Amino acid sequence: MLFKISLSNIRKSIKDYAVYFFTLIIGVAVFYIFNAIETQTAFIRVNETQRELIKILTTAISGVSVFVAIVLGLLIVYASRFLMKRRNKEFALYMMLGMSKWKISALLLCETVIIGIGSLIVGLLIGVSLSQVMSAVVANLFEADMNDYKFTVSGSAITKTILYFGIMYLVVMIRSGFVISKCRLITLMNSGKRSEKITMKNPWLCVVVFLISAAVLVWAYHTVGWDFEHLNEKKIGLAILAGIVSTFFIFWSVSGMLLRVIMSAKGVYHRGLNSFTFRQISSKINTTIASMTVICLMLFVTICTLSTAFTIRNSLNKGVEDNFPVDFYGRFSLHINDSSDDSSYRTGDIDDVYAQQNMSIYDDFGEYRHFHDYVESNFTFDTFAGDRKDELTGSSMSIYAMMNFDISFLKLSDYNAIMELYGQKQIELGDGEYAVSANASGMPEMYDKLLEDGTEITVFGNALKPRSKKCVISSFYPDMNASNTGTIIVPDNAVSEEYRGVDYFVGNYNATDKKGREAAEQTAIDHWTYVMHWYQSETKYGSMQSIETRIEAANDAIGIGAVVTFLGLYIGFIFLVSCGAILALKELSESADSIPRYTMLRKLGVEEKEISRSIFLQSGIFFLLPLLLACLHSYAGMRFAKIGLDLLVTENYVKPVIFTAIVLIAIYGGYFLLTFLGSKAITREQK
Repeated sequence: MLFKISLSNIRKSIKDYAVYFFTLIIGVAVFYIFNAIETQTAFIRVNETQRELIKILTTAISGVSVFVAIVLGLLIVYASRFLMKRRNKEFALYMMLGMSKWKISALLLCETVIIGIGSLIVGLLIGVSLSQVMSAVVANLFEADMNDYKFTVSGSAITKTILYFGIMYLVVMIRSGFVISKCRLITLMNSGKRSEKITMKNPWLCVVVFLISAAVLVWAYHTVGWDFEHLNEKKIGLAILAGIVSTFFIFWSVSGMLLRVIMSAKGVYHRGLNSFTFRQISSKINTTIASMTVICLMLFVTICTLSTAFTIRNSLNKGVEDNFPVDFYGRFSLHINDSSDDSSYRTGDIDDVYAQQNMSIYDDFGEYRHFHDYVESNFTFDTFAGDRKDELTGSSMSIYAMMNFDISFLKLSDYNAIMELYGQKQIELGDGEYAVSANASGMPEMYDKLLEDGTEITVFGNALKPRSKKCVISSFYPDMNASNTGTIIVPDNAVSEEYRGVDYFVGNYNATDKKGREAAEQTAIDHWTYVMHWYQSETKYGSMQSIETRIEAANDAIGIGAVVTFLGLYIGFIFLVSCGAILALKELSESADSIPRYTMLRKLGVEEKEISRSIFLQSGIFFLLPLLLACLHSYAGMRFAKIGLDLLVTENYVKPVIFTAIVLIAIYGGYFLLTFLGSKAITREQK
């Protein structure tokens, strides 16, 4: 009997359950898709490094899933409150007909189970289907081979999804039963007669609060996005707290100002249903200040997460392509004193180490360059910048400008030979001249300002002046990203071997195809590892050595980019769904409470077109307000991310922001459309 009544109730209230059911299906599908990645990628051909990165990704997703489950659980509880509120009169009727509270609770339990099972089945079916597409996305991100791919269903992901959502539904059931047990018949019968009271705040107080909140918010923006050189952990925490508090008070003040401002514009206020529309909007904002604040902050996190994740991925991939022009890069130096810092490592010869094992590093490469840099004692960026450092760093966008790092020197012949191998432009220098090479974010601009003044330097006993007023944007060593903070190129006769520093080797393998390069790389790495291990274990000299390869750099970039992208998508989608669902449910709840008002409007002869326009404006402004403020937050947040992640974020945000906008329109806009259509349907109940 209860089962039949439950099915009948669900069919009759399908428009009420639409947003709830839609949210549950999306939640289940997204939860399954991301937790099934490990199973879906089992048949994809990747190398060992990428396989390890996939394991790291799946572990991270498992951890984030706990947080996601909590967010979805709170969302489901919030949604159940809306549904119960919509059915207060129905529950009152059941009680008047003699149905006990525990039977009503059992009825709700039955409905929750039906909806839960239905959403799980539909969500899992959609999730299983879309997870096959996700496999292709993973393969594309990791540049993997899918020839061995098979259609798979992840049993572990299904189990985890059922377990997590089962716990959520159980919490909803317990809460619903508790609420019903506390209900009184008179309260349920009169629930539809109570209306929200609009508290008219003092308009001047609202203006003052708004101006103060806006000023504090501007300070927070400037602190994290434009005043980075003075930033520290305390200031970051204070700026975040100030942003959260200011967001709350902006919504608080707007709720009191909006109606007053519109009322003062008589021509607008008295046009059509505007007086009714803006009173409704003011009432909604006035009663949802805390919710609007949370939604705004969640939208801010979503926009920043999605945009920054894709920017990091694009930056890493392009960074390897632009900044790692050869197959292999090695460096070696000896420990010449007891100091523990890097400046104690000087000289060294890779040829000598290989020769002691009757080997030659050149045998593993088709083309190469072997060279070393030179070091002038205590010559640092501060030395080069002199008294102008504070002036320059005050306007610099580079995190490096705040540091004091050693600047190395390179002979002109070595630099040009390296650039020839890299396929980049060579330079010329006259006697007594120097040039500066750098490509780290913000540093070329810094050097340009110094070179404009013709900054002269004295190094290795020689006085040198700049050849050009422009920094050469380049790097003599390969890397995943542009990280050359400064290298000074000098004529060959300006240095002597007593100033010799680190020994470097760069080269390309004797192979043209992918498999050949992979085999050649393994051979080169094995040889390097063998001779360096022998050297460190058999000699009394300490040494510092490292190697990097283009294949490893590309794999690392792909792996890090994939991990960041998937976590960004996972959190972003869930937050976006939560924001849309909360706003939709609140708007639908308000529409249900306003049914008598819309009925009265129709009796007064208001056309259906005007009522639809009023509902559209109410829903649109309700959805738009937190989004607009979130976009302002995001602009400052992305500036902070670009400066704070200077090594990772080198690309612009244009394409990622466009992608994020598309996702926002699809999901957030979809919820707005569902809300508008749902509100229209609800307000026609008593037409």
